[in-house]
Amino acid sequence: MSLAQEMFAIAPAEGKANLTAAQLKLLAGKARWIFRVGEAGFPTVPTIAITRAAWEALQAERTRLDTRLRTHWIACLFKLVGKDGKAPMLAVRTSAANHNSGLQPARIGIAAPTAPEDSVDPTRPLAKAIKQAFESYGFSQGGWASFRGEDDRARQIVLVQAAADGELEQFLTRNAATGALGPAPLNGAGLPRLPESVGSLISLLDAKAGRHMACLVAIHRGKVQFLSARPVQASAAAELEAAVDRVQNKIWSPHNAVSRVDPNRLPQLLHPRIKSTEDVTPIATGLGVSPGAASGIITFSADDAARLRARGKHCILVVNETGPADIEGMKAATGILTARGGMTSHAGVIARITGKPCVAGVRTLSVDTNEMVCRIGSRELRPGDRLTIDGSDGSVYLGTLPLAQPHIGGNIGTLLGWSDASRSIAVRTNVETVESAATALSFGAEGIGLARSEHMFFSPERLVALRRMILSEDEEARSLAVNGLVDFQTGDYSALFSVMGGLPVTVRLFDPPLHEFLPRNDEEIEETAASLGVAVRALRLRLERIAEVNPMLGHRGVRLAITYPEILQMQMQAVIAGAREASERLNKPIPVEVMVPFVSTASEVAWVRERTMAIVANSGLLKSEKVKFSFGTMIELPRACLRAGDIAGMVDFISFGTNDLTQTTFGISRDDAPTFLTVYQRKGIYERDPFVTIDEKGVGEMISIAIQRGRAANPRLKIGICGEHAGDPVSLKFFSGLGVDYVSCAPYRVPVARLTLAQAAT
Repeated sequence: MSLAQEMFAIAPAEGKANLTAAQLKLLAGKARWIFRVGEAGFPTVPTIAITRAAWEALQAERTRLDTRLRTHWIACLFKLVGKDGKAPMLAVRTSAANHNSGLQPARIGIAAPTAPEDSVDPTRPLAKAIKQAFESYGFSQGGWASFRGEDDRARQIVLVQAAADGELEQFLTRNAATGALGPAPLNGAGLPRLPESVGSLISLLDAKAGRHMACLVAIHRGKVQFLSARPVQASAAAELEAAVDRVQNKIWSPHNAVSRVDPNRLPQLLHPRIKSTEDVTPIATGLGVSPGAASGIITFSADDAARLRARGKHCILVVNETGPADIEGMKAATGILTARGGMTSHAGVIARITGKPCVAGVRTLSVDTNEMVCRIGSRELRPGDRLTIDGSDGSVYLGTLPLAQPHIGGNIGTLLGWSDASRSIAVRTNVETVESAATALSFGAEGIGLARSEHMFFSPERLVALRRMILSEDEEARSLAVNGLVDFQTGDYSALFSVMGGLPVTVRLFDPPLHEFLPRNDEEIEETAASLGVAVRALRLRLERIAEVNPMLGHRGVRLAITYPEILQMQMQAVIAGAREASERLNKPIPVEVMVPFVSTASEVAWVRERTMAIVANSGLLKSEKVKFSFGTMIELPRACLRAGDIAGMVDFISFGTNDLTQTTFGISRDDAPTFLTVYQRKGIYERDPFVTIDEKGVGEMISIAIQRGRAANPRLKIGICGEHAGDPVSLKFFSGLGVDYVSCAPYRVPVARLTLAQAAT
């Protein structure tokens, strides 16, 4: 395309624009909508466009006293002249692909050049306005605002328009809050009186753009003339309403709606949010690790949170970090705030499962439970003070801010129903309680891909029995201790299998290091000693003997099943009994998948499989039609990925625990990472947090290798993803290309996964 062709009319005063394919590609921002509206025959203000490259060529030509390009430029300007032959007053506008507050506002009331040289002389009104418009594109902090290369800079465009007669009015094509077809007020202003013909413009622009648009028109003697339009941000609910409405009015197909809705915005429809933060400033900022907003009374202990919940009070559980023993309190709290931890920390994982807003990694926060005070910067806060947290962006506010509650209508179900038609990868959920399972089912979960069995031990009476088992000195004592846990777990599994109604449930065997279940401070040690009937000193000695230097890489997962086979026996007895009860209650077969975690060798898998299958065989399940039993393993160590071919022949399925796989591949503690990962991202060392979005080149390659080797050894191998990455849209698009059978994520991320995987499939 020649430089002369980079000056062209997109809405001439007479006739229609006749653009080449190359010129059409140049249309960005307002220029695109001006052309589309004019092309459709709606009255449009005469408009021409010029690229930066053409403008700079005009300036270079001016210094050489050449006029060939200028002659073409003058011809373009004459396309703004109407039938009366009078040169109109002019307006100059930028037309960026993305709206930027730094762009020059429209310059209006510019007199047309009286001589050809005036049209390019940067001291004359028109040329000066064009020059300043191009300069306003400027440099952003990271380079050009729309930078993809020098060629993009050259193709930035500026519009020159004829001045319109009449009053200028602005409105939205759709309501930004509800999505209803407009005209709707813009920026809270009143809606002007508009002629009926505006309706046809709105319908036209809505169909062409498929987005909420801010529209500028001129109204003269009851007639409307279109000047420009730009996309505006609307609420997630409004975008969803608009998408469904366009399908119902046959503007879009269901496929168009599925592909155009942003999965990242769906959580906004499922959680409360702060109505407005215009007049308030956060007192601290951390990581938004579980979306939504919450306000409540500060409390520093799980027990106090449960007591406040029982009295109908909303509370924010404020702690340095959470552990397994805090789960009941986390469920009782309205929101969670921690000083340490990151996206895949204990607090973040549990908060997302339970749908609670959570802000983690607030470095200015410290909690002193002895003094019953927390410090956020220079502020001291005590129980009874109030906070508001925003788990979407990590902000912490003093006091109680008004919240907007989510409104979940039928539109989200309609959209997700359309998405399921094109999705081939199943979406399961990570839960272990009936309440969370019911929530996930309401969002369309197709099974449970990860039921963390250890999370069923955190009521006080179960914790006592579990601690008795852990602290037992020999196998006989441990066996006696675990017998008391079978009944508890049987009831849990029976209820869980029943609520899932015959959908598959993957039970992960006991995984975390035992230290997570043991008393931490003097008060807890004394209480535990009393409950177990042992001396405090003896208990301290036992705790010292089983303490580990690096427990997350220590005595956990499959290693527990091998060294404490009575734990494996207890869990399998409970799973089998629970499945039997559920099968009888539902009168249908129950698909049970048992998964052994943290394996690194095929010999570990073989050892656990042999004993697991023996327990199942002795129970009579293999001869029964009441339970469909599968055995698998969780892949979360690099060695297991590399030896997946050895492992695959012994299992029915593998599921990648991407949280630990990321941790062990990078050699980064996911709980400590926030202290330096933000610096890494700011300095460009890491593009993204690998605990939020999968590292495709490293961790992703490990997964890909494991899948290839596993399927080569066992073509029937079922493959799942059950880490937190299974709820991240970018990661899900990567997983969709690996041939996995299912992903499993927190309940509130199930809609996100359903929509993202549908988009990835098309």
